[in-house]
Amino acid sequence: MKNIYKSLLLLTMAIAIAGIYSSCSKKEALPNNGVPRIRYVRITEPTSSDSLLTGAFQGNLIAIVGDNLQDATEVWFNDQKASLTPTYITATSILVSVPSPIPQVITNKMKIIFSNKDTLLYDFKVQISEPTIKGLDCEYVLTGDVATISGDFFYEPLTVTFTGGAVGELVSVKDKTIKVKVPAGAQPGQITIKTNFGETKSDFWFRDNRNIFISSDPYTGWWNESYVVTAPAVGDPAKINGNYIRVKKAIGSWSWNEVAGGPPDAMGDISKNIPDEAILKPSDYYLKFELNTVKPYNGNVLKINVGILKENNDAYLWKPPYDTKGQWQTVIIPFEEIANSYGTPLTVSANGYWCRLLFHGPGDLDCDMSFDNFRVVPKVIKK
Repeated sequence: MKNIYKSLLLLTMAIAIAGIYSSCSKKEALPNNGVPRIRYVRITEPTSSDSLLTGAFQGNLIAIVGDNLQDATEVWFNDQKASLTPTYITATSILVSVPSPIPQVITNKMKIIFSNKDTLLYDFKVQISEPTIKGLDCEYVLTGDVATISGDFFYEPLTVTFTGGAVGELVSVKDKTIKVKVPAGAQPGQITIKTNFGETKSDFWFRDNRNIFISSDPYTGWWNESYVVTAPAVGDPAKINGNYIRVKKAIGSWSWNEVAGGPPDAMGDISKNIPDEAILKPSDYYLKFELNTVKPYNGNVLKINVGILKENNDAYLWKPPYDTKGQWQTVIIPFEEIANSYGTPLTVSANGYWCRLLFHGPGDLDCDMSFDNFRVVPKVIKK
C-alpha cells in the first residue's frame, strides 16, 4: 500500500512540475515574457502608419501599439478616462480616442489598467485645442443684446473680442456655446475668442456688410416697395441693420408673389456687389441673409435668383420648413447649391446681376416673414 501511495505522490509531483514548466515555457514564448508594454503610439491612418506620436489633441483617434495588451480594461489620459471598445483591443494594439473634456490634473501620462489591476504608464501629452468657432445664431445683434456663438473648446477663462477692440460681457459659457452681450463699439468684422490654450478668429463677420445685393437702405428694384419697414410698430420685429422687408399676407398655392429684386438697371450699383470670385468658384462662397418668422414658413416655396443674367422662374428653390420663432436668425446656403440649380455655369458680368425673391410653389402659406441683408460672402477668410 505504501508503494501505491509513493507512486501516486510521485505522479502528482511530476504533473505539477510539468504544468509549472509548461506555464513558464508559454510565458517565455510570449513577447516580453507576457508582461504588457507599449512600444509606441501612432495615428490610425494606414498610409501614415509610420507617423509616431508623443501627444495628440482631444478627440483624436490613436493606436497604442505594444505587447500583451489584450486584458486592458481602462485607459486614462491625465485624469480623464477614455471610452474603450472591446473589439478594438488586441494583444498588440488598442484603438482609443483621446477624451475631449479638459483635464484638471496634468500629468502628461497615459495609464492602462488591466483586468488583474496591474497598471502601465507611458509618457503622452494631451494637446489642448484652441477654440474653434462655427457660427453665430444671428450675425446681426444690437448693442446690449445677447449673441449666441457656437463652436468647441470654449474653456474658461476666455474673452470674446469684437472688431474695433470692444470685449463682450459673458452671459454663459458651455463647451460648445457662448452667450455674450454685445458691447458698445463692436464694429463689423471678425470676432476673436481667446482661452489659455490659444485664440481663434471667426471665418464669418459680425454685422456682415460685405457684398449685399438686396437691401432696403435705400429701396431699389421693381417690386413691392410697400414691403419695406422703415419704422417698426410695437410688436414688430426690431431693426437690425436699417430698414427690412416684411411679407405679411396670405399666399395661395402657386400664386405669383414677387418680394424684391429686378434687373441691374433697376437695382443700381448694388447689383454689382457679388464678387467675380463667387461667380467663377461658387463652392468657396455662401449666400446669407437674416430671417425673422413671426409665423412659421411651412408652405409654398421661395425662389431665389442671384448672380444670373436674366430671370429663372424655376430656381433656386428654398423650401420650408423654417421657423425662427420671432427672432432674427442668419440663414446660410452653400452658394454652389444655388449656382448648380440654374443648370448652366454662372457668367461674370461687369454690369451687375439679375436678382429676385419670388414666392411661387405648392401649398398655402399664412406668411409673416421678414428679410434683410442678402449677401454672397466667402466661406473662409484667407490669412
